[in-house]
Amino acid sequence: MPSVVIVDDQPLIRSAIRGLLGADPQVNVVGEAGDGVEALEVIAGTTPDVVLMDIRMPRLDGIRTTAALCADERFAGTRVLVLTTFEEDHYVVAALRAGASGFIGKGAEPEEIPRAVRAIHDGEALLSPAATRALIEKYLTVSRNLDPGPGARPPGPSLETLTAREREVLELVARGRSNQELAAELVISPLTVKTHVNRIMTKIGAHDRAQVVIYAYESGLVVPSSPQD
Repeated sequence: MPSVVIVDDQPLIRSAIRGLLGADPQVNVVGEAGDGVEALEVIAGTTPDVVLMDIRMPRLDGIRTTAALCADERFAGTRVLVLTTFEEDHYVVAALRAGASGFIGKGAEPEEIPRAVRAIHDGEALLSPAATRALIEKYLTVSRNLDPGPGARPPGPSLETLTAREREVLELVARGRSNQELAAELVISPLTVKTHVNRIMTKIGAHDRAQVVIYAYESGLVVPSSPQD
């Protein structure tokens, strides 16, 4: 059962999310916070499995809070699920680059939120690989030209650390292939695909599929599609 901390500067939203999660017997809410500074204190005292993180907050925003959390070895097992609105999509890539494991809209259907928490806790992709790729493609080119600010993760290891097969798998993951599609395309078993993906994650320091996709673009292995593609 994943334990959860809810972080949002609006008490009404925190209360609504707590009610949704509290109604799910497979999720345990262990704390909440109204800004990033308070969140880090609450997380230190509870060590949750998942943090539902708002982006725009006073004192310390969600991106910097995520970066601080993901850089702390004490919370290596904690996953960050970003709460966002459509208008905030341009912040999502920055949150993923800071270490977030996925994102969900505040306008999601009520049952989708506990489902998303369980998915993140289980290490699954919150959105389909193709949906994650589309968002990253849309904003990564712009975000590369922005000052990442303090707290941004340093560049990952070189592609040279990966074998030729691992680079092939990495590229296909970044292009939105599922493990089953990868297995069929490379004529290998799904278990072998999973092994390759796990080895890639270990080598590049990624803790989930979203981070793998980000790395593929930031390393230059995959180039965002042009508007006509």
